[in-house]
Amino acid sequence: MTLLPSLRHHGWLGWPERGMIDRFFNGFSVPYSSRVDSEWVPNFDISETDEAFIIRAEVPGMGKDDVDVTYTEGLLTIKGEKKIDEEKEDECYHCRESRYGSFSRSFRMPRDVVADKIDAAYKDGVLKLTVPKSEKEEPKKIEIKA
Repeated sequence: MTLLPSLRHHGWLGWPERGMIDRFFNGFSVPYSSRVDSEWVPNFDISETDEAFIIRAEVPGMGKDDVDVTYTEGLLTIKGEKKIDEEKEDECYHCRESRYGSFSRSFRMPRDVVADKIDAAYKDGVLKLTVPKSEKEEPKKIEIKA
């Protein structure tokens, strides 16, 4: 007889049932570990309208002062740091899955933008950047002189 994990289907990929795995490890102690040293980068969504590029970054647990946005020569850079919560001496963590640390992400803009009109807004853990496109240049016929 073969023991196979039961699967829950999430979209096109099935995952083993968490309850079975949890029951298997029940009673074992898991050493405290923190992901402080691992790299953390927020999730980014980038979309485009006729007038602008829209960039959204999920930065939960961070304030607007924890994030820095710069634009230089076609490169938009978003940097920040999510600081670890202060650990209390009377608390013992059994699991810590929150990610912490510094991040930096740069995007090369595919065309000229109006840098002095870039708008950054922060609400409910989401940073939203609106990067206006510059006016399209119409093709110009160049006269060839003889």
